[in-house]
Amino acid sequence: MLFKEKHIAFFAALFLCCARLNANNKLVSTVDELKAALNGKERLDTLLIKGDYVLDSALFIKQPMVVIGEGNANLNFQMKSSGLLIMSDSVEVQNLNICNIKKSNLNDYAAIHAEDVQYISIHNNRIENAFFGIYFANTKHSNAYQNNVLGVPDREQSTGNAIHLWQCDSMAITANHLSHHRDGIYFEFVTNSFIENNRSRHNVRYGLHFMFSHHNTYSNNVFSKNEAGVAVMYSHHVSMISNEFSHNWGDCSYGLLLKDIYDGDLTDNIFNTNTIAILMEGSNRLSITKNEFVKNGWAIKMAANCEGNKVTQNHFQGNSFDVATNGKTVMNQFNQNYWDQYEGYDLDNDGFGDVPYHPMGLFSVMVEKVPESLMLYRSFLTILLDKAEHVMPSITPEALVDEEPLMKPPKTKAHAAN
Repeated sequence: MLFKEKHIAFFAALFLCCARLNANNKLVSTVDELKAALNGKERLDTLLIKGDYVLDSALFIKQPMVVIGEGNANLNFQMKSSGLLIMSDSVEVQNLNICNIKKSNLNDYAAIHAEDVQYISIHNNRIENAFFGIYFANTKHSNAYQNNVLGVPDREQSTGNAIHLWQCDSMAITANHLSHHRDGIYFEFVTNSFIENNRSRHNVRYGLHFMFSHHNTYSNNVFSKNEAGVAVMYSHHVSMISNEFSHNWGDCSYGLLLKDIYDGDLTDNIFNTNTIAILMEGSNRLSITKNEFVKNGWAIKMAANCEGNKVTQNHFQGNSFDVATNGKTVMNQFNQNYWDQYEGYDLDNDGFGDVPYHPMGLFSVMVEKVPESLMLYRSFLTILLDKAEHVMPSITPEALVDEEPLMKPPKTKAHAAN
């Protein structure tokens, strides 16, 4: 089944499970009415919440229902408890403002928490000043979309994640705006899920963080101005398509960290103005194709323990260093990329340079071994050393070479958009 068809099938199943015919609807406008509706034995299909509520304890949803905020419904938990706890399958929560969730070093308090359930839909909510925003645990066939989750930044240890998933399957995280949390989106032990069209900015740690999560796709997201960009770790078969990684800038920052992952692909992404666009450690058999690397400090830093990766049809433009590695042996393939620093020629007009290109300069080797030498960047001596090394490579890894460098930038999605 095609990827988009999977989306349609997923939402069709979710809609059928959440649909209510001959609905029993109830409108509440006071705290007492709200608690009575949730705690009563009456079977509700739709609970309409209107007005402002000041609460000192969590609210439990124990039966299938649709919970809808009317107008500008606001639930204020005064930093005393978690928010909504979903304990039933087939629950939908929409159009609520939820704020001031308790913080703790021992408990994962969240504005909306769903655990051991399935067919949950959380959408069009605004969450402010929460420890965790939306928290799924052991949940299947559920989604969070078009939510705005805005935290109050604090130390990493005392700030939760905007959207947090643990041990979940078949999840959809789409079109959310996430900021000022520890991680914008956190996946741990999550499978067969997708992350699409989100905007994750200004987070204390990562815009997106993967741990032990396999067979997932994230596409068309923007990860910008986070402390350390995006991290995909200890995972396999992850597709990263048409995302923007931008302005993740700092001493230890990067657009994308790939650590101990394999059999994935990065296609049509743009990496713009990051300290390190991609940092790879122990990552194997990845396809890195048709991406743009523009104005980064390092475009790709690939550790010597990375093997079997194919870097093809990418556009490298205006980076301080295009490629760096910390070893002499390179077991990866660089082929048919566009390098703005390539000065070769194309006498047969086939679109490929007639002279191979070594993208790692001598100065890059020096910086890897002696980081303090970076202060000599763009000096006449380092430029001269790099020119000599490109003509007669002797210190840089001999196998790190593009045998067919492109003479013109490839037609990537990112390039076409610009």
